[in-house]
Amino acid sequence: MYEEHSVAVVVPAYNEEGFVGEVIETMPSFVDRVYVVDDCSTDGTWAEICAHAETAAHSSREGPPTDADDSDDRGPVELDADGPVTDGGAATTVVPIRHERNRGVGGSIKTGYQRAVDDGIDVTAVMAGDGQMDPDQLHRLLEPIVSGRVDYAKGNRLSGREHMREMSTWRLFGNVTLTFLTKVASGYWGMMDPQNGYTAISRDALERVDLENLYEQYGFSNDLLVALNTRGFRIADVSMPAVYGDEQSHIEYRSFVPNLSKLLLVRFLRRLTLRYVVTDFHPLAFVYALGALGFAVTAGSLAWLVRPGAGDDAADGFATSALLALVSGLCLLLAMTFDRYENDDMVVSVR
Repeated sequence: MYEEHSVAVVVPAYNEEGFVGEVIETMPSFVDRVYVVDDCSTDGTWAEICAHAETAAHSSREGPPTDADDSDDRGPVELDADGPVTDGGAATTVVPIRHERNRGVGGSIKTGYQRAVDDGIDVTAVMAGDGQMDPDQLHRLLEPIVSGRVDYAKGNRLSGREHMREMSTWRLFGNVTLTFLTKVASGYWGMMDPQNGYTAISRDALERVDLENLYEQYGFSNDLLVALNTRGFRIADVSMPAVYGDEQSHIEYRSFVPNLSKLLLVRFLRRLTLRYVVTDFHPLAFVYALGALGFAVTAGSLAWLVRPGAGDDAADGFATSALLALVSGLCLLLAMTFDRYENDDMVVSVR
């Protein structure tokens, strides 16, 4: 328990042999449940998880976990299935869960989140299985949630030079680029470092967000941010240093970047429709549409002007297209300004 709130941590793990055991061992004592989700690893990750879970079970009053069959061969296998957390008297319970097929990091987090909802956990955090996340920082993510200020808190490695020191130039460039795209898509304009997977979320937010339809690959955290803003939840950006060691990234950037960009565009349109058209009409949706339409018309005009045999009218046409592009850009800028104003109080910064 942390300040009278039950706490769980989801640990997604894929081929994290040699790392995930230490993550389990260094879990803070106020954590009630640890859902360690092996995403069908091909190394010794599952054996390492089970060994540490058994050790944790022997040191608690519950005894060691026992095997449990799962009727759906595509679903998770669980070695511990305790009921809802009602007090903080018991030691931390480690719940090993294994996917029978690889679902991606988002799929692993969704599995852990669903277990937390089923068990009635008040606040659920996520810590990667590769040891990149400092357990001593966990209480800083929990505090703004248990105090009632926000329903979701995430780490921020971009709050200062000292925090970015451990991050490579390539990681930093990608992170800054995706930060801007996620700001536009989610509406959390005061947010930084959306790729940071060190997070915590309230039970209310988990119950109201459509977990089933969230993206299951890398990019889950970006998708969740858009879903949270669509539901009107406030979030906290908690500054913390980047931690990198000997772990290997599983991200394939050739597919990750285009897939995530497409996802953010689709989710952005959905957020505008639900928040500013369906729920409560706001002119920024119209201004966004006007700017996008203007750029589409500009692109079509330019394609027509550069065709063979365009003739002397091309010069006048280029001038008109340039003017239309300028007006369209101003429309998009105005729409973003409206959007930022509407979401001005949706992000709390924690230093």
